[in-house]
Amino acid sequence: MISILLLFFYLVSTTELYQFLKIPILVEHFMEHKDLNPGMTVGAFLKLHYDDPVQDSDYQTDQKLPFVSHSCPLLVAFTVEPSLYLHFTEKIFKEILSKETIYKSFYYNKEILNSIWQPPKFC
Repeated sequence: MISILLLFFYLVSTTELYQFLKIPILVEHFMEHKDLNPGMTVGAFLKLHYDDPVQDSDYQTDQKLPFVSHSCPLLVAFTVEPSLYLHFTEKIFKEILSKETIYKSFYYNKEILNSIWQPPKFC
């Protein structure tokens, strides 16, 4: 129960789900309109307030309806950096150390590398 409650609080505070908490205001406002105009349907009420909203005498109440006005909910951003673990077995490690042919490869030319990596020269 605690985890469901915490998940609910998290979702309401970080998403637009808090708008669903305004549904009682929607029902109450519909009942007010229904008292003023008994022939008003739910569809006509929603069309009046969401399709073509106008500034009338109850504009302040209209702005409290769900999904009419939006706010920036809390934004939580975090990254998880996985640790890099290298695991070598002794057998592979010994084989790599025992091979001397790595340094005597024809791709490795000491003269070329020494000519590339020189300290900067001043004129």
